[in-house]
Amino acid sequence: MKQKSKAADRSVRATRFYLVIFQKRVPDLTELALDRFVARARGVVKLKGTVNVLLTTSAEMKSLNRRFRGKDKPTDVLSFPADPAAPKKDAGEIAISAEIAARNARALGHTPAEEVKILVLHGLLHLRGYDHQCDNGQMATREKQLRAQLRLPQGLIERTTSEGVSYGVSEDKTAAPASTKRQHPARQRRGPQV
Repeated sequence: MKQKSKAADRSVRATRFYLVIFQKRVPDLTELALDRFVARARGVVKLKGTVNVLLTTSAEMKSLNRRFRGKDKPTDVLSFPADPAAPKKDAGEIAISAEIAARNARALGHTPAEEVKILVLHGLLHLRGYDHQCDNGQMATREKQLRAQLRLPQGLIERTTSEGVSYGVSEDKTAAPASTKRQHPARQRRGPQV
């Protein structure tokens, strides 16, 4: 009987279009809850292809930021779009600092779980092709609409504009996939987005 359960479990995982990796836990956020949110958000963003989400430490985010963006400091979220020439089955990867998410949540008066969901949505929009650095507010508008639909509090772009404080929002630089240590030259050309 256990053989059938394991086989069925592998089958379900193989058909999902996302993978969530918890290297660092977030208070009040289970893997199941984040799995469900990623699936729902991926649908409302209308993102096709597989998405990997990595929840990690600030130290790891600092390492990724330094390695792929030349910034020697941690950041809350990095998005690594798939190479446009790659098969359409891959949309890209998102890396999130669980520690920065928790700190920002406390400062902004919502839960760490909500903050991680805000960061996932922001990352998914980048993977969908939005870029708040040069789109004249299109990403901000879309993010606001989707946050309302997903019942999430104020997002990254609004925080930067309304409070004059940046929570990880900065310019694009060169990058590779966040969830692995390998370097993928094709993805380097596209670059991460925060």
